[in-house]
Amino acid sequence: MTTSEGNRVAVVQAAPVVFDCAATLARVQKLATDAAAGGAGLVLFPEAFISGYPRGISFGTVIGDRTPEGRDHFRRYWESSIDVPGPALDQLVVLAADLGIYMVIGVIEREGGTLYCTAIFVSPDGYLGKHRKVMPTAAERLVWGFGDASTLPVFDTPLGRLGAVICWENYMPLLRMAMYSQGIQIYCIPTADGRETWLSTVRHIALEGRCFVLSANQFTRLSDFPPDISNELASKPDDIVCFGGSCIVGPMGNVLAGPDFTGESILFADLDLADVARAKYDFDVTGHYARPDLFHLEINERPQKPVVSTKRDTETTA
Repeated sequence: MTTSEGNRVAVVQAAPVVFDCAATLARVQKLATDAAAGGAGLVLFPEAFISGYPRGISFGTVIGDRTPEGRDHFRRYWESSIDVPGPALDQLVVLAADLGIYMVIGVIEREGGTLYCTAIFVSPDGYLGKHRKVMPTAAERLVWGFGDASTLPVFDTPLGRLGAVICWENYMPLLRMAMYSQGIQIYCIPTADGRETWLSTVRHIALEGRCFVLSANQFTRLSDFPPDISNELASKPDDIVCFGGSCIVGPMGNVLAGPDFTGESILFADLDLADVARAKYDFDVTGHYARPDLFHLEINERPQKPVVSTKRDTETTA
């Protein structure tokens, strides 16, 4: 593939320190520094990297009952999550500025008593924005709230038009169309899917959207999780809880890096944005290959708030 100077990207496959925000931020600093040293101008981290995807943790829940221990586990998860804006985000902004890179990183964001699975975008010039996962999968719904279409951004950057869709949101065809309609060129997927079948999903999106797709997953062992919380998926410290499978795919479905199931790694690829135009020559899903006379998509981008205040007019009396 032709190399474009300055268009090197990196996908981080690593483990956070689950439920420990400060320790995880220290890992982010090291990993981002290593990726920047490898020439990357954009670094993608996995889903829920700060402060952990709670794979194998039940939070003491069965249908119809919650345990006091599970409630306390949720409290610890909430305390290790981040505010947006907030101090952890400020650290990420400083890190991106110091390294001169763009970063897309999965975080657990808290607002009030609710947690959201969120992708944060930062640039050398500061915070760009966020995307909240609109549809948590299965048991994720016990601990995460639902995002809305007010956070489906695509950003114009020197590297290309940049956006993110999280994990199994990518199985929502209309959400993918919303991203394609914004001209996305670098489609980031922070994910928790470590199956070997995930590569077929990534390649399909690249072919469908005629874009570069970067997929980042964690590689974790039980030792990365709090030792005092039982895990349903592992019993020994060296047991693998998540197997990775991170990869980078080009707009014709060609695999540029990965998938890697061997351990922690940083994957690199050099992107030539001209390949996007070359790929759209015969297929542009929201352009010449669309049929708006037959099909169309409407997107409600207004923030969905539970309480909306309408001020009453002040009444005057004679």
